[in-house]
Amino acid sequence: MHPDLIFNVDYLGGTMPTLAINFSRPASQVVAQYYNLIRLGKSGYRAVHQACQDVAGHLARQIAALGPFELLSDGTDLPVFAWKLREPAHWSLYDLADRLRDRGWQVPAYRMPANRQDLVVQRVVVRNGFTTDLADMLVKDIRRHLDWFAAQPGFRAGTEGAQFHH
Repeated sequence: MHPDLIFNVDYLGGTMPTLAINFSRPASQVVAQYYNLIRLGKSGYRAVHQACQDVAGHLARQIAALGPFELLSDGTDLPVFAWKLREPAHWSLYDLADRLRDRGWQVPAYRMPANRQDLVVQRVVVRNGFTTDLADMLVKDIRRHLDWFAAQPGFRAGTEGAQFHH
């Protein structure tokens, strides 16, 4: 296989090579959405997605209120939003993503494309079933890790996870 066909994708805290088109989805997702639209009807389908969007807005406001983050989007257009670090810190969003895995949260950090590789963001996609209670649990865990970072003066940010310097 020719090496020019391989993309290196920054995903879930690490870099992995892939031959696939980045973030492409199989058709089964489209078929499932169509089935749900037919089953729920327009108003039911709208209600499901409005609930996702409401949770995204709630979660985005809570994350912005934590302090070190600046929202890049707020979940009002789609139930997806992203944020960056407001100021440089002794930890990175990759480190936060890594620490959040301790309770099973998958909140990936991404480096932006070639013309903005200086920018690293984290993002959340709110799907059906992700409730306000779960969003509050995620914020509580983010706050717990922010407290942990604050108590670790020897911790230095890394793009591949935690590093301690003495």
